[in-house]
Amino acid sequence: MDPSSLTHSLLSLFVLLVLSPPTTGQLDYKFYDSTCPNLTKIVRYGVWSAITNETRMAASILRLHFHDCFVNGCDGSILLDDTSSFTGEKNAGPNRNSARGFEVIDAIKANVENSCPSTVSCTDILTLAAREAVYLTGGPYWSLQLGRRDGTTASQSAANQQIPSPFEPLENITAKFTSKGLEMKDVVVLSGAHTIGFAKCSSFKPRLFNFNSTGKPDPSLGSSLLKDLQGTCPDQDSSDSNLAPLDPITTNKFDNVYYKNLVSSSGLLQSDQALMGDSNSAAMVNNYNKYPYLFARDFGQSMVKMGSIGVLTGKDGEIRKNCHVVN
Repeated sequence: MDPSSLTHSLLSLFVLLVLSPPTTGQLDYKFYDSTCPNLTKIVRYGVWSAITNETRMAASILRLHFHDCFVNGCDGSILLDDTSSFTGEKNAGPNRNSARGFEVIDAIKANVENSCPSTVSCTDILTLAAREAVYLTGGPYWSLQLGRRDGTTASQSAANQQIPSPFEPLENITAKFTSKGLEMKDVVVLSGAHTIGFAKCSSFKPRLFNFNSTGKPDPSLGSSLLKDLQGTCPDQDSSDSNLAPLDPITTNKFDNVYYKNLVSSSGLLQSDQALMGDSNSAAMVNNYNKYPYLFARDFGQSMVKMGSIGVLTGKDGEIRKNCHVVN
């Protein structure tokens, strides 16, 4: 083998090892190999179909997974409808009129049930769908351990308390991450998911007109972007539901341009641009701006960590037949 081929092989092995951490608990890379061998293909096709129909859906699915895992662990609780015994998470502040993609997960679940009934949890489907959404929009691919089971309850109050808000200071957001076993690095890396998707004007409008009750725009916001956003989001309530791209440069491509935007003071959300106000997070932002492969590698690692928060395995939880309701 010539030296260049050997180097390439060693690099490929390194990336595979980095993105394939050791098996932990009862999750396993081969969990459905014999019981539902076509699972990945079914999920990928479902996500591909959804993105082909509406490119914004990739970001919506990724956000759905994030909002699920941050509320009492990755258990599919965000998918549950309200019942007489609990008020679910769909109408919590961070999700009401903004959480999307439920019908995509439903369609994938129906196809999975046709192929392998009562075998695959809604939680594993959502976890896989989030990876495929990233991969199909040009982002990295990472190995996933499977075997998560579905929770049997949900909590609107927990969703209101535990999901980070774009208006919170960085230290509050970091505290919410560390409470889940994550760290500052994961805050910076997972914020990079904002390289795709859109945000409602209501989630950043205070930056445009009355930042911190000053009556003036956020001084950290670039003047060109400020003018564009004020046109998209005029200072009136009727513009609250208007949408602006989180990354106006490569809106539908999963890449590292999000970090380039932060370096040039063009982060859309206050919580995004705040990463440049802390020396530790700013150093990471600058690294991801310079080295896209580093972001791709670390994003896969952080998604694996996030997808392992508070999972149910073994005989805990259940395998829902319908993602909206407990069996």
